[in-house]
Amino acid sequence: MNGVPIVLRALYDGERELERQFLAAADRHCGEHEFHHVAKDMARWSHEHSERIAHAAAPHDLHLPGPMDRPEPGPPAILRETPGRSVGRQPPPGLHLLRDLRDLHLAATENSLNWEMLAEVAQAAGDTGLLDLAADCHPQTLRQLRWTNTMIKTLSPQLLTSL
Repeated sequence: MNGVPIVLRALYDGERELERQFLAAADRHCGEHEFHHVAKDMARWSHEHSERIAHAAAPHDLHLPGPMDRPEPGPPAILRETPGRSVGRQPPPGLHLLRDLRDLHLAATENSLNWEMLAEVAQAAGDTGLLDLAADCHPQTLRQLRWTNTMIKTLSPQLLTSL
């Protein structure tokens, strides 16, 4: 046995989670039209990645379910939002957006590292199928990272100095 199934499982779970986070953030910030639409596009990339990972996992005796049609926000999103509402305090909406961007960036960073590991193990094992998968999908993950980073750099000065 090698570590390919471990990396594929981590990537699959990570891409599904990133898709869920992008969709939940897009819904929370639907008034920010540019953010809303780009986040939905980014979620679609993660959805496509998880489909391709599930397909690539079968020859490695790893059976992954098909990706969700549209993930629903799970307990972590609900738990993060509820405390402020329950005591009547709401931080400014811009802080919610920055927090979501930070969380998206961190999730995309984890996926990027997993794509790197998959590429390395695929190269070591001579598995051109997995190497091609990583070469196709990792650049989109890097674009997700660049977009979240750019949004954070653009929004934080104005939002944080206006508090």
